[in-house]
Amino acid sequence: MAYYALLNNANEVKKVIVGIDEDDTENLPSDFKSWEEFYAYQEKFPKCKRTSYNTHGNKHTLGGIAFRGNFAGVNSVYDEENDVFYEPQPFDDWVLNTTTWNWEAP
Repeated sequence: MAYYALLNNANEVKKVIVGIDEDDTENLPSDFKSWEEFYAYQEKFPKCKRTSYNTHGNKHTLGGIAFRGNFAGVNSVYDEENDVFYEPQPFDDWVLNTTTWNWEAP
Protein backbone atom coordinates (compact mmCIF):
# COMPACT_ATOMS: atom_id res chain seq x y z
CA MET A 1 0.00 0.00 0.00
CA ALA A 2 1.20 3.49 -0.82
CA TYR A 3 -0.18 7.01 -0.49
CA TYR A 4 -0.34 9.50 -3.33
CA ALA A 5 -0.88 13.27 -3.21
CA LEU A 6 -2.83 14.79 -6.09
CA LEU A 7 -1.69 18.32 -6.92
CA ASN A 8 -3.03 21.29 -8.82
CA ASN A 9 -0.83 23.41 -11.11
CA ALA A 10 0.24 25.56 -8.14
CA ASN A 11 1.66 22.42 -6.42
CA GLU A 12 -1.01 22.48 -3.70
CA VAL A 13 -2.26 19.11 -2.49
CA LYS A 14 -5.97 18.79 -3.21
CA LYS A 15 -6.49 15.11 -2.45
CA VAL A 16 -4.58 12.20 -0.91
CA ILE A 17 -5.39 8.64 -1.95
CA VAL A 18 -4.29 5.12 -1.08
CA GLY A 19 -2.87 3.27 -4.05
CA ILE A 20 -0.69 0.45 -5.23
CA ASP A 21 2.88 0.18 -3.96
CA GLU A 22 5.22 1.99 -6.37
CA ASP A 23 7.40 -1.11 -6.70
CA ASP A 24 4.49 -3.17 -8.04
CA THR A 25 5.07 -2.31 -11.69
CA GLU A 26 3.87 -5.72 -12.88
CA ASN A 27 0.27 -4.48 -12.57
CA LEU A 28 0.96 -0.98 -13.93
CA PRO A 29 -1.00 -0.40 -17.16
CA SER A 30 1.41 -0.33 -20.11
CA ASP A 31 0.40 3.23 -21.11
CA PHE A 32 2.01 4.64 -17.95
CA LYS A 33 5.60 4.93 -16.70
CA SER A 34 4.69 5.12 -12.99
CA TRP A 35 1.82 4.88 -10.54
CA GLU A 36 2.16 8.65 -10.02
CA GLU A 37 1.45 9.18 -13.71
CA PHE A 38 -1.40 6.65 -13.64
CA TYR A 39 -3.15 8.19 -10.60
CA ALA A 40 -2.80 11.74 -11.97
CA TYR A 41 -4.53 10.58 -15.15
CA GLN A 42 -7.16 8.46 -13.38
CA GLU A 43 -8.08 11.17 -10.85
CA LYS A 44 -7.87 13.98 -13.45
CA PHE A 45 -5.18 16.04 -11.72
CA PRO A 46 -2.18 17.68 -13.41
CA LYS A 47 0.32 16.06 -11.01
CA CYS A 48 0.63 13.24 -8.53
CA LYS A 49 3.45 12.52 -6.07
CA ARG A 50 3.89 9.62 -3.70
CA THR A 51 3.97 10.55 -0.03
CA SER A 52 5.03 8.65 3.09
CA TYR A 53 2.48 8.21 5.86
CA ASN A 54 5.35 7.64 8.30
CA THR A 55 7.42 10.74 7.46
CA HIS A 56 6.98 13.80 9.70
CA GLY A 57 9.50 16.56 10.37
CA ASN A 58 11.79 14.94 7.79
CA LYS A 59 12.13 11.83 9.97
CA HIS A 60 10.62 8.40 9.47
CA THR A 61 8.60 7.53 12.57
CA LEU A 62 9.42 3.82 12.29
CA GLY A 63 13.15 4.32 11.83
CA GLY A 64 13.13 4.00 8.06
CA ILE A 65 14.27 6.55 5.51
CA ALA A 66 12.38 9.86 5.51
CA PHE A 67 10.60 10.57 2.23
CA ARG A 68 9.66 14.03 0.92
CA GLY A 69 9.86 15.85 4.26
CA ASN A 70 6.34 15.27 5.57
CA PHE A 71 3.25 13.23 4.86
CA ALA A 72 1.17 15.30 2.45
CA GLY A 73 -2.19 16.47 3.67
CA VAL A 74 -4.87 18.39 1.83
CA ASN A 75 -3.64 22.00 1.30
CA SER A 76 0.00 21.02 1.86
CA VAL A 77 2.52 22.50 -0.54
CA TYR A 78 4.81 20.44 -2.75
CA ASP A 79 8.21 22.08 -3.23
CA GLU A 80 9.40 20.74 -6.57
CA GLU A 81 12.95 22.09 -6.21
CA ASN A 82 13.53 20.33 -2.88
CA ASP A 83 11.15 17.40 -3.54
CA VAL A 84 9.34 17.84 -0.19
CA PHE A 85 5.88 18.50 1.23
CA TYR A 86 5.14 21.03 3.94
CA GLU A 87 2.13 22.86 5.34
CA PRO A 88 1.20 26.36 4.13
CA GLN A 89 2.79 29.20 6.08
CA PRO A 90 0.55 29.75 9.14
CA PHE A 91 1.62 33.35 9.87
CA ASP A 92 3.62 35.89 7.87
CA ASP A 93 6.50 36.01 10.36
CA TRP A 94 6.98 32.24 10.71
CA VAL A 95 10.09 30.78 9.07
CA LEU A 96 10.37 27.46 7.25
CA ASN A 97 12.98 25.16 8.78
CA THR A 98 14.57 23.46 5.78
CA THR A 99 15.86 20.61 7.91
CA THR A 100 12.50 19.53 9.31
CA TRP A 101 10.31 21.20 6.63
CA ASN A 102 8.10 22.59 9.40
CA TRP A 103 7.27 26.21 10.15
CA GLU A 104 8.76 27.80 13.26
CA ALA A 105 7.51 30.77 15.23
CA PRO A 106 9.87 33.76 15.50
